[in-house]
Amino acid sequence: MSQHAQIVRRLAGFVGLLLLVSLSLVCLRGRVANAAETESALPSFDLKDPLGSSFSDSEFREEGTCLVVAFLGTECPLAKLYATTLSDLHQRYRERGVVFLAVMSNRQDSLEEIAAFERRSLLPFRVGKDLGNRFADAVGAQRTPEVFLYDSSRKLKYRGRVDDQYGIGTILDQPRRSDLREAIDEVLAGEKVAVPHTEAVGCIIGRRKNQSSGVSQPAGATSQNALSDKVTYHDHIKPILQSHCVECHRDGEIGPFALNDYDEVAGWADMIVETTRDGRMPPWHAGPQSKVKFRNERKLTHTELDLLSRWADTGTIEGAPANDEQALALTSTEDEGVRGEDGRYWQLPRQPDHVFPITESPVSIPGTGEVKYRYYRVDPGFEKDVWVSAMQLRPGNRSVVHHILVFAREPGSTQRLHAQRGFLDGYVPGYRVEPFTRGYAKRIPAGSELIFQVHYTPTGTPQEDLSEFAIVEADVSEITHEIRTDSVVQTRLRIPPGEADYRVTANGPRFPKGAELLAMMPHMHVRGKSFRYELEADRSWWSSDSKSTVLLDVPNYDFNWQTSYVLDEPMKLPSGGRLVGHAAYDNSEKNLSNPDPTATVKWGDQTWEEMMIGYYHYAVRR
Repeated sequence: MSQHAQIVRRLAGFVGLLLLVSLSLVCLRGRVANAAETESALPSFDLKDPLGSSFSDSEFREEGTCLVVAFLGTECPLAKLYATTLSDLHQRYRERGVVFLAVMSNRQDSLEEIAAFERRSLLPFRVGKDLGNRFADAVGAQRTPEVFLYDSSRKLKYRGRVDDQYGIGTILDQPRRSDLREAIDEVLAGEKVAVPHTEAVGCIIGRRKNQSSGVSQPAGATSQNALSDKVTYHDHIKPILQSHCVECHRDGEIGPFALNDYDEVAGWADMIVETTRDGRMPPWHAGPQSKVKFRNERKLTHTELDLLSRWADTGTIEGAPANDEQALALTSTEDEGVRGEDGRYWQLPRQPDHVFPITESPVSIPGTGEVKYRYYRVDPGFEKDVWVSAMQLRPGNRSVVHHILVFAREPGSTQRLHAQRGFLDGYVPGYRVEPFTRGYAKRIPAGSELIFQVHYTPTGTPQEDLSEFAIVEADVSEITHEIRTDSVVQTRLRIPPGEADYRVTANGPRFPKGAELLAMMPHMHVRGKSFRYELEADRSWWSSDSKSTVLLDVPNYDFNWQTSYVLDEPMKLPSGGRLVGHAAYDNSEKNLSNPDPTATVKWGDQTWEEMMIGYYHYAVRR
């Protein structure tokens, strides 16, 4: 995004006298050239601005101007990203008679939230609330963001995506095709739009629906079940969301919007159905070949999926709130974790014993350019060994924090930190805290200093971050096992241009006697395709016809949601055995996240480079 913005600003300086050409004649040429075509006309509309004042289509029918209508939403991640792109396009074309209008049709977006979005996004053009989604219905808008380009006679010339830079889980440094920009240029030049329609990608517009009773029996349900009645939010949907979604979708957490309020949930109903049906949410990427059970597995049952779908299809009925006892039980799950003094959540079993700001003051992150890894040192003042039962790295600004690793190092040491081998704790997008099993803990040696490795990613505008690290101490008298972190790692990467299935293998170190496996967490970058952990036993007792056991198979690796797969129970490991990692990469054009399919990709820290690390936590008896 940032590079695209820079290019736009540079080009803006060269348009010179062209910007002074008659605006009406320019757009009129576009109208005449397409006069033989039968395009839909801009329908009438009435919108509310963030202050509550009304305005209508009559303000946008002036001859000699072209109009871009962009449907946005205050909480949709892609709408937030494209707000900057649309602002840049407005800046580029405003002197040439192109007018921009942002329309908010989501039922869940209040005028107050729209005003806040307008301020944060620095939108330089009109913004209006589409009450009852009437305008969206009239033009057939389905998603945010989705754009409609009208010429000076208000005939539709293009509809669809802004460009292909951002998608569901994909981000490119620059768009491969700038669909809206190219369509605007073609209309202004009096040419036929080469690609008049593309599929918009983003969040489904949250519409108000007619409510009806849904009485069809879902698969697997019994006649004794309340499922034979209509599906309501309080009786059926709220418990599902509380069990699977609210831990992330609440204020201060990684979810882009909260799911603990009826009106909010109703607005996202169709999007919830789409993402759960497609398996994108709840995020869980372990495949069926995985031979162990995981205690943090996130999966919805067929009955739960059916309930979500029926509720959306029958009008998102609210129903009656549960009785006091039931309501109290449900509400308690919303507060999973604890609130700190600042009101923000910690994903911890109790209030932390220690909280360390990573820096003394907020860190400034530029809006553009490469930001190299930054390292910060904190002296925790531990005069004796500290045993940790739970810990959390909490980003202050999730939009710019790509990852954080923390290491415990002897004071004054200049020893190089080998992040690929192990760390004290880490944060990556999607990471959830899993407290250690009772009796298991990590040790921070007395006198250690904490070294934080932070990777920031520019978002197009200058930002600040003040992240924190919290520790919950274990009861020393209960500790039976010390937890350690290691990995299988392959740094010799050389992924050829265009290669769609580049594979590498790495062997981990041999296990010490009595070791127990606790968790696994694969790490690759945007070309990562799949990852598999196999357990290889010590050949001294491994029979010749034995095969390695697949412990974890991740057939569709997701860089945007990197999960730590925590075993349901500690698994005893064979002495002298080891883990073997197998990774595959897609460096082809078919990988929508690939920043450059023509590049030979090697090991490196930055997102456009690659890594192959299979982290794992194991324990040894103390």
